[in-house]
Order: sequence, then structure tokens, then C-alpha cells
Amino acid sequence: MIIAIDGPAGSGKSTVAKQVAKMLDFHYLDTGAMYRSVAWCALERGVDLSDADALARIAADERIEFAHEAGNPIATGVAIAGKDCTHDIRTPRVDRVVSTVSAVPAVREALVEQQRAIAADDDIAMEGRDIGTVVFPNAEVKIFLTASPEERARRRALQNAEKGYGETNPEVILADIIARDEADSSREVAPLKPAGDRARHGGHDDRRGLRAHRLDRRGEAGLDEPVHASAREEVRWPGVGSHREPAQLVHLRGRLSRPPHH
Repeated sequence: MIIAIDGPAGSGKSTVAKQVAKMLDFHYLDTGAMYRSVAWCALERGVDLSDADALARIAADERIEFAHEAGNPIATGVAIAGKDCTHDIRTPRVDRVVSTVSAVPAVREALVEQQRAIAADDDIAMEGRDIGTVVFPNAEVKIFLTASPEERARRRALQNAEKGYGETNPEVILADIIARDEADSSREVAPLKPAGDRARHGGHDDRRGLRAHRLDRRGEAGLDEPVHASAREEVRWPGVGSHREPAQLVHLRGRLSRPPHH
């Protein structure tokens, strides 16, 4: 089973995807870390970011590896070309250029191929910006998670402060988020947008968020109506993953029971 979680920067994609992966014993893949790794590698090598061919060569030729601890589906580190870049890819330096790098068609083509290969034989919760529209358009469950730019900036500032690296000024982060939203949604190849085949839910921009339900350890959404694995959702929930809302809560109509293994 593939659970595709898309949304803009700071919307809580990683928080939700990690919790879902842990609860369902799925693998987890942060595709954004892959694009960030390519961007970081290009910066380290002094590559001209307007040189699409050079960026594409990095994406195609340099191996991206995720480090895992035994029994933990969440990666503890990432490396490209044998160099650890776990913390470096989360800095403002990379924030400013990753949208430029990810807009290069050949970069996306190379990384999408890797993402499909990773998910070929495993149940996986994958998050990014085009998972449900391009990478896995036939994913069993699709979620589009979003919130206001101001709330996303507030959350990202708190996260960076807790981690001890990255920008912590909400105003600076807000300006970057607005710029990235524009770049990600207007690019010609795989723009950020909800998948057309998910059920759409209206949302709120206050911090109460939507009515939500806990996914139990069997992966069932505790809802008050019949549900199906093929449901598609757009979730607009400003507080997901913040201190105000439990990260493990997510609003789904889909029953996410893990398929039996034979």
C-alpha cells in the first residue's frame, strides 16, 4: 500500500507521515530530503544553479542514502555522494535554492525514478509535493495537507528552535514560504497541487483545526461512517504537528488497514 501525503512547506507533512508509518509499520520516505540533498551537493561543488544539465547529472549520478536504526522506519540521517548532509540540507542556504533545483525536469525525472524503486516492494508512507499527482497517481490513499503561510512559518520556527539549527525568525521564514509556494505551484513540471481524485474538505485558518481522529495501531481511522481504502483526502489543519495539536491525529475517511503478508 502507498500513502501519498502532499502539501506545501511547513504544513506538517513530515510529522503526519512519520506518525502514520510508525503506527502502520510502513516504511517512510521524505522525498523533500532527496531534492534538498541534490541542492546541497550543487552548492558545495559551486555548481551554477542555472545549469540544468549539471544539476541533472548530480541527481542521476550521485547516490542518495538514508540511515536507519534497526526497527525504526524513520531515517536518522541522509547522505549524498557518501557525504552526510542530514543537518546541512535544513539550513536557510538550502531553503533558498531547493525550489529552483526541484523545478529542473531532469532532476525530478531522476529522483522520481528512485522514489518509485524504493516503494516497489514495500508498504510506504511517502510525503512531498507531487506524490499523489506524479510519482504515484494510483496510490491507495492520498492526502493534501495545508495551512495558512503564517501558521506554517510559526510551526517551522518552533521546529528549528527545538532542533537547534535553521532559521528561527518567523518573519524571515514567512517570506521564504511565500516565495517557495509561488515557485512550487507555478513550475511547469509537477507543480504543487492537490490530486484531482481525492475527496476535498474545506478548512479553517484558526488553530482549532478540523475534527480529527486517532489512527490506532492497526491503522484504522476511528470514524463514525463506513470507510474505504481508496479514499482521497485534502486536510487543511493548521495545528497538525504543532504543540497545540497531537501529531498523531489526522482526518481520514480511508480505512488504512495494512494488507496481510503471505
